[in-house]
Amino acid sequence: MTISLQLDAVSGEPSTRRALSDISLAVAKSKKIVVVTGAGISCSCGIPDFRSSDGLYSLVKQRYPDIVLKGRDLFDASLFRDSASTSVFYTFISQLKRSIDAATPAPTHQFIQTLDAKHKLVRSYTQNIDGLEERIGLRGSSSQQAKTSGKKKSKLKVKEVRNVQLHGDIHRVRCTLCTTEMPCTEEHLHSFENGKAPSCPECTSRSEARVARFARALKIGTLRPAIVLYDEPHPFGDDIGTIQTMDIARKPDMLIIMGTSLKVHGLKKLVKEFAKVVHATGTGTTPNGTPRAQKSWQGKVIFVNKTPPGSEWADIIDCHVAGETDAWVDKVLEDWKKMRPSDWEIQQTLDHTDESSGFKVAKETAVKTKGKVAPKWNMNVENVPLEDPFSSQPPSPSKKPISVPSSPSKRRQSISHYSDVESSPRKRRDIAKIADGMDRLDMSDRRILFADATNAAKNAGGDDFPMGDQRPLKAKVRRASASVASKECKPRPRKIAKPRAKVWVEIAKRPT
Repeated sequence: MTISLQLDAVSGEPSTRRALSDISLAVAKSKKIVVVTGAGISCSCGIPDFRSSDGLYSLVKQRYPDIVLKGRDLFDASLFRDSASTSVFYTFISQLKRSIDAATPAPTHQFIQTLDAKHKLVRSYTQNIDGLEERIGLRGSSSQQAKTSGKKKSKLKVKEVRNVQLHGDIHRVRCTLCTTEMPCTEEHLHSFENGKAPSCPECTSRSEARVARFARALKIGTLRPAIVLYDEPHPFGDDIGTIQTMDIARKPDMLIIMGTSLKVHGLKKLVKEFAKVVHATGTGTTPNGTPRAQKSWQGKVIFVNKTPPGSEWADIIDCHVAGETDAWVDKVLEDWKKMRPSDWEIQQTLDHTDESSGFKVAKETAVKTKGKVAPKWNMNVENVPLEDPFSSQPPSPSKKPISVPSSPSKRRQSISHYSDVESSPRKRRDIAKIADGMDRLDMSDRRILFADATNAAKNAGGDDFPMGDQRPLKAKVRRASASVASKECKPRPRKIAKPRAKVWVEIAKRPT
């Protein structure tokens, strides 16, 4: 059920103030917002809307009562079937283009740019053809920088588009034959004011080139404003459908609709698809299988317009704010700054030091959430001691002091970990105890402690070891050669003792 709130009654009813503050808090807490706008956001810029009592349709009816029966016929593709209605269309478009050129972006346009700067805007979709969003930094789908260049049909660069222009751009013209687009110049406007369409220069050059080769001349198309009329396919309809699919996959958590009456079929379908995804945000089940409760600020569909929505939007739109879009965005920004001041903090950076007063002068810079990573601190500068109390030698004045890291995990390992200088105090005490015990041992005892009975070298003095009659063998030297190493690894054959010479003793018998 849609809840209607009067923006003018903010200072009167407490319930209305509370509800509008909750909407402002939801905007501040939301992280992925989709914005859909119509002609109502540009009324404060001096550009009239279409369907209001003083809109463009009413003005056209008053000026051309016999030619245009309905205001919608002015932007219908069928007007090109009649030369009279086509002349009226060109004359009207030229006047609209000049009024748009003199307009400036409204606070609502600045609000959309603020959402993009705070990295909350998924994308903006607009029915407007004035291109005011691009003046404040939101690149539109009709911009030449957002299209691929080449001989083939150009396509949109999805990552470059921040504002999807559903009905085209009045600042560009398109050929009715070869679909070549180019910026709308003063020469084109002069032809439109006279009710005539200028010829396409691309078609003219190709036709002249064929005539120069004595070939048949080609048909030359005419230029028309690059806007999309009713019952007319969009030149980049497939690309816009791809963009919409990608934005739905990102699962936005808020939808804001401003300044539109939601009468166009294509826009109605787009809004309903986004609203379905937004309402499902935060729902589902936890890993344990229990249903997940949606937060109070999630899944809101906000509609800001003078006129209320139709009955078909009762289950789609959550809140309708009746009033001017500029007044509403001003209130949202004011509440946002009060509720979440940290989102608007400005980072302080050191500029210079005033030695006379003893204060550090800082300059304000905007907080950057994306960009290059800040350089790491130099570990050789901080925490440098004056002298090392555990060093046995006095520090040399010519050498730089050794830096001490801030934690054991960052200790420099260029020297041995068991060094008596860089090891921990406990290890230094253990090393000192071992050295003291080694000094007390006799040389013979130390030799027994560290000698290897199988691989020890023979002592030079020839003294016997206290451990029996074993003498140290010659130490084996392992060479790098693989062949030698393989020979050394073979077991040594056992030596067989030489047979002793047999001695025969003959015993003679004494004579009796």
